[in-house]
Amino acid sequence: MEVKAIKDTDLANNPVIAQMGLNNHEQVVFCNDNATGLKAIIAIHNTILGPSLGGTRMWAYNNEMEALNDVLRLSRGMTYKSSVAGLNLGGGKAVIIGDAKKVKSEALLRRFGKFVNSLGGKYITAEDVAMTSRDMEIIKMETDYVSGLPENMGGSGDPSPVTAYGVYVSMKASAREVWGSDSLNGKKILVQGIGHVGESLVGHLSKEGAKVYINDINEERLKAVADKYKAEVVKADGMFDLDIDVYAPCALGATVNDETLSRLKCKVICGAANNQLANEVIHGEAVGKQGILYAPDFVVNAGGIINVYYELEGYNSERALAHAEKIYDTTWNLFQMAKKEGIPTYMAANKLGEQRLEAIARINAVL
Repeated sequence: MEVKAIKDTDLANNPVIAQMGLNNHEQVVFCNDNATGLKAIIAIHNTILGPSLGGTRMWAYNNEMEALNDVLRLSRGMTYKSSVAGLNLGGGKAVIIGDAKKVKSEALLRRFGKFVNSLGGKYITAEDVAMTSRDMEIIKMETDYVSGLPENMGGSGDPSPVTAYGVYVSMKASAREVWGSDSLNGKKILVQGIGHVGESLVGHLSKEGAKVYINDINEERLKAVADKYKAEVVKADGMFDLDIDVYAPCALGATVNDETLSRLKCKVICGAANNQLANEVIHGEAVGKQGILYAPDFVVNAGGIINVYYELEGYNSERALAHAEKIYDTTWNLFQMAKKEGIPTYMAANKLGEQRLEAIARINAVL
């Protein structure tokens, strides 16, 4: 089916539906409740492979259009992430607009749960930035379409260790491609963002003998992680000027942009953050021209979605970790595809995801 180009005038006249059309999103739900202060957006990108699953992020966006852009990019990424990882899930995501420290409450989360429930299973939520397993437990009071639950409720608990392990094995595959060996011993690695995933990654890297630099906006956490793993703290204003081997963005997205690329001195970009490239096409091309190997984020960070996927069918941590270990082979294979076809790595990853989507779509079309 031919997709018509969307004109600037269409975006101005109907920016929501026009933006949905850019990447063929199926559905966007806007959620509002004055009593609880809930303002949220649920985006369902694609359900060819199964119900859409993706975390809920709570963030103090500058405006609603910024939130819409974020949830649309994130939900599309979830479609490709699940497809490349071989999961029978579609792509969805939700954002709650607001400062979690100020407006998050039981009532707000339960009201959000009712909106999730109204979709009848087309969207399954999980935790993301500023959300916890406890929050998922509260949301579950209003809907069964929730994952990432605490272990005492039959869930998988915090998915961060599995996500971090996937990033770690992907980084090893990247090292093999660049240096001919997947050993990270002695490699200088900057981990930007040391939340649960970032800290777990630092643990893996330190254990292997890497020289680890860390940066985060939380000064207290920086000191604790630095002391625990003997990592070196670097300030935000100088971290992109470091002489390093690997840059691992593990916080918010778009840190690979015009300004940072002109300063980065690494050979590999491989981290847990979503949407690391400010512009997929522009910066996906630019990293290669600069001699940097980019490991596409939705391939690298698939450990989290893999973890909660196994929760849906009765959680088994060994199966989840074994599946996450396959991220090494997936990363390596897409590098070989990119070389063989002479295309950027981001394009190779997209192609892998689209091949499976198209194949299953044809099967579903057979009566």
